Amino acid sequence: MVNMAVFIDLNISYTADTKKLQNIIETAAHLGYSTVAINHVVDLQQKKQEIGKPKCVSELFDRLPIVQGKSRPIKVLNRLTVVVSEASHFRTTNEVKSYDIVAVFPKTEKLFHAACMSFDVDIICIAVTEKQPFYFKRPPVNGAIDRGVFFEISYVAAIKDSTLRRYTISNALSLMETCKGKNVIVSSGAEKPLELRGPYDITNLGLLFGLSEGDAKAAVSTNCRAVLLHGETRKTALGIIHTVKTQPTAERQEEEEEAVPAVKRAKRETL
Repeated sequence: MVNMAVFIDLNISYTADTKKLQNIIETAAHLGYSTVAINHVVDLQQKKQEIGKPKCVSELFDRLPIVQGKSRPIKVLNRLTVVVSEASHFRTTNEVKSYDIVAVFPKTEKLFHAACMSFDVDIICIAVTEKQPFYFKRPPVNGAIDRGVFFEISYVAAIKDSTLRRYTISNALSLMETCKGKNVIVSSGAEKPLELRGPYDITNLGLLFGLSEGDAKAAVSTNCRAVLLHGETRKTALGIIHTVKTQPTAERQEEEEEAVPAVKRAKRETL
């Protein structure tokens, strides 16, 4: 039987070193990821940081690498992550809208609540390099789930350092107690090729984070697909029905077979 899973990593760290970025994306394709997102992180608390428009992917590659086990090239998207220390840091500007995926990393409980309930984003990032500074409460977490927003755990910190691994696992378990494994994605945050792990390794890592086997697989496949659909819906007034129709037939057929629950969920939110 042919494996029809569509694996996605929505967090490849942006670097101005084009060669390094190319190597990471080539490695992701070799590991079997069908789609990756280059993550531009902006911390507006830092001086001289501002949100600019993303670079065109065609500037990176003349020809995108072919995905291992598939007959088509890897899909590369642009993602923005805004580190939010105060409410004024997040505004939905034209620059923000120019990214395929928009994520927010709230630094306080109040901002986490705002991100869950009202920020126009696709992903909320969970701390992995420090102890979670506040408790996850059910009402905002459920609010985010109802809005189709996903929580992201990045795994690179966990494979770099034993202290960071404890933080990552502890924070992930704390989130799982509240969200019950719903609307979670696991991504790399890779800054170099050696930090990437294959999708099945990540599924096993998901078990350490408190995910069930099914939820762990969804965290690198169907849930990521739902994030992309949420991003497309956020960017276009026409929503999901229009964006699904514009996909190439072979890609659509493969992704629909694997991502039926995610598509249904995203469609319900749009209608």
